Amino acid sequence: GMDLNFVQFPANFIWGAAASAYQIEGAWNDDGKGLSIWDHFSHQPFRIRNNDTGDIACGHYHRMPADVSLMRSLGLKAYRFSISWSRVLPLGLGEVNPAGLDFYDRLVDQLLSAGILPLATLYHWDLPQALQLKGGWGVREAADWFAEYSQVVFHRLGDRVPLWATLNEPWVQAFLGHGYGVMAPGIADISLAYRVLHHQLLAHGRTVQLFRAEGCTGRIGIAVDIEHSFPASESEADQAAWKRYDSHYARLCLDPLLRGEYPQELLDWLGAMAPQVHPGDLEIIRQPLDFLGVNYYRAVQVSYDPGGGYLKCRVGHQTAPLRGHTEMGWGIFPDGLAAVLLRLKNEYGNPAVLVSENGCAVPDAPDAQGVIRDQARIDFLRSHLLAAHTALQDGVNLEGYFVWSLMDNFEWAEGYGPRFGLVFVDYPSGARLLKHSYHWYRDVIAANGFYR
Repeated sequence: GMDLNFVQFPANFIWGAAASAYQIEGAWNDDGKGLSIWDHFSHQPFRIRNNDTGDIACGHYHRMPADVSLMRSLGLKAYRFSISWSRVLPLGLGEVNPAGLDFYDRLVDQLLSAGILPLATLYHWDLPQALQLKGGWGVREAADWFAEYSQVVFHRLGDRVPLWATLNEPWVQAFLGHGYGVMAPGIADISLAYRVLHHQLLAHGRTVQLFRAEGCTGRIGIAVDIEHSFPASESEADQAAWKRYDSHYARLCLDPLLRGEYPQELLDWLGAMAPQVHPGDLEIIRQPLDFLGVNYYRAVQVSYDPGGGYLKCRVGHQTAPLRGHTEMGWGIFPDGLAAVLLRLKNEYGNPAVLVSENGCAVPDAPDAQGVIRDQARIDFLRSHLLAAHTALQDGVNLEGYFVWSLMDNFEWAEGYGPRFGLVFVDYPSGARLLKHSYHWYRDVIAANGFYR
């Protein structure tokens, strides 16, 4: 009979893990690859902690078959990776680099022969530097450039890749890259950031249209980051501040993608900083999605603060009782994942959803026996999977869950300090060591669930 202590997932649930090109591949200028904005940014002094770069990273470009073997041993049903635009098109447009396309061709074939579904993300923040010099995502032409690149990739891989994401976290690329200058390309211009967001969403819509026009057989969606956020109090000021913050953060992508509109109260608040939406733009952006990818890491509470920037908000990380923070300083709040998923059901028509990223950085190191006992990561993943299961029981259309990340990697401006992997990477040697969380997740996948 049923064991009430066993948390059972649906029979066809997609158990995955995720990574991205710049964070793991290395080989930054091998085999004809062009420069990306992350190559350019990380090669400038003091942009990245410890002056780390992704030049070598995990060396995945040269170790790919062995890494796929690790995925097979883990029992992964799916692997989410991203394609480096400048590996495929060194100048962003025009001449294709055959070696670059060949790498992804081989990766897809290796995954399929290992029984693993490839989920290819077309863009995970690594715009070709040549296109940045033409205005990058700040110009509307970027939507055309992206569609041209996507078409090259679809023609090569569209017959075999069952799952596609157009963009990863357009909000982060817009605001951390162009609004606050924390990430590549390192620009701090708030009105530019809103334009960049709009142009990315246009690129997404154009590419979904292209995917369908080309008759590709797979399913296509997008991966957006959604925090769980809530007002700090019942006061009118805090409630209004939270609505502003939420419309700037979560609804800024969800509303145009799923409702074909931007939050009007945010546009009114922004005034001249709001993106210039041309006639027809929102119809292009609101393409039917085969799934929505949700990247979930944290929860925040929002209060009114007259000193809190142009949104007049103060945002504080929220932790569940006894949970604490991850190494990134993010509050651990598993119920927030259930809340975010339930919101998609209740407010956005219950789209098919994949949790396309969820995970944590904890201080990992091999002990004297060479064992990595990352119990904190196991606790994090188990608690978030419990929340995902709760959402499933509440009728959310959740089809799969991808751990971030398969292996430790380059954590953007934080360099190689934070470790998010199920697999430990010894960067000097490139050696892979399996953490306790790897063995735990392997057992979860094999059982299609776990004991509470």
